[in-house]
Amino acid sequence: MAVAQYYGTGRRKKSVARVRLVPGQGRIIINNREMSDYFGLKTLELIVKQPLELTNTTDQYDVLVNVNGGGATGQAGAIRHGISRALLEVDADFRKALKKEGFLTRDPRMKERKKYGLKKARKASQFSKR
Repeated sequence: MAVAQYYGTGRRKKSVARVRLVPGQGRIIINNREMSDYFGLKTLELIVKQPLELTNTTDQYDVLVNVNGGGATGQAGAIRHGISRALLEVDADFRKALKKEGFLTRDPRMKERKKYGLKKARKASQFSKR
């Protein structure tokens, strides 16, 4: 028997999350680890759960995620984006609510590149008179 699976890809900064929604009890597995083990901060866990809570599907689907690249905050944002896209496959009626909250919009902000002669993108070395 084939189990219904819904896929979504989320991105933020340098992070890419491949998300799979499978009917279940509401467990969230990130890179074969429980979400509470993977993220140390509760705020990041709240970010990940936002689309599920908005659509009242928290306890209907297990979320299986493979995420790589970037830091913890970028990965949490990428997972949120991927879950939102996967929920659209579940039910197209979720689109209005998800779009209103901004979960379907890919955050375009990226780190600015380092320029030559500077220490970082805009930080110059300290000025010395002598």
